Amino acid sequence: MSGFVRKNAWVVGLAVLLALLLGLTKLIQPSFGASGIESIARAALPFAFATAGMAVVVIVGGIDLSVASMMAVCAVTTAVLMERIAGVPAVMIVLVVGLVMGLINGTLIVLTRVPDIVVTLAMLFVWEGTALLILETPGGRTADWLRGIIRGGLLFDGLPKALLLMAFCVAAIWMPIRRTKLGLSIYATGSDERAAFRSGVAVGQTKIAAYVICGLFCALGGLSLAALTGIGEPVPGPYLLASVAAVVLGGVVLGGGKGGLIGPIIAGFILRIIRTILTLLAVDPNVTTIIEGTIMVGVVMLGTAATMRGRRI
Repeated sequence: MSGFVRKNAWVVGLAVLLALLLGLTKLIQPSFGASGIESIARAALPFAFATAGMAVVVIVGGIDLSVASMMAVCAVTTAVLMERIAGVPAVMIVLVVGLVMGLINGTLIVLTRVPDIVVTLAMLFVWEGTALLILETPGGRTADWLRGIIRGGLLFDGLPKALLLMAFCVAAIWMPIRRTKLGLSIYATGSDERAAFRSGVAVGQTKIAAYVICGLFCALGGLSLAALTGIGEPVPGPYLLASVAAVVLGGVVLGGGKGGLIGPIIAGFILRIIRTILTLLAVDPNVTTIIEGTIMVGVVMLGTAATMRGRRI
């Protein structure tokens, strides 16, 4: 047990911080309980999926500035399809859309050899325009069963359905990959791309695979966003900088090669709870935005500084 704690000290520390923030929320709002936790988990679900997708790309040594726009495309696609197609087929189509967008991003980066920050910045506008082309204004309607997946009651003595859904999806997608050759290749490529290439790693294919996985997580984020709001919202939400901040706070090195998905997801919930605490304290919404932005920029700057220091060493 002590060995596990030492090996995952940062993640354990984040979990402790999360518990302390929940306790602080309870002190501020005595009525805060299981329903409050369920509400936070439900609201944080799209953010958690965006963070998971961003984490995979950062681990491989890249970055994807189009995660929020891809989520918007998937959200509006969900809302439009579910007015015409009921059930699982609509969900499968949305998942394929996410995979294709990730494939396009990764392929462009590998084939053009243009820095991923430039390619994904351009694709941010492409996917944002695509979302507006599908649905110019918020509209459509998601199926009741999809909304019920995350809006239902609590399970297993207070464990939110949204949290269970997120844990299941991340475990089903990432855990098998993490233990395979692809997972090892992702970490090797992020750690040292040249060394990985010389060791026989298909670096280009590995990068593309990482962006495809990111696209899949963005599809899940879009589905959960549509389930949360009940409609499709073509304008991307504030998930870009927040997901980068959560990835860095979660222990993933911006240079790549180190970290996992559990830490960033916990960090995402921490950032969400901080927003909840500020709301309960009746802090002005504009001031709340300033505080959140300052925290996010500060975390990213510290992560960048740590990465640069590690490279010099």
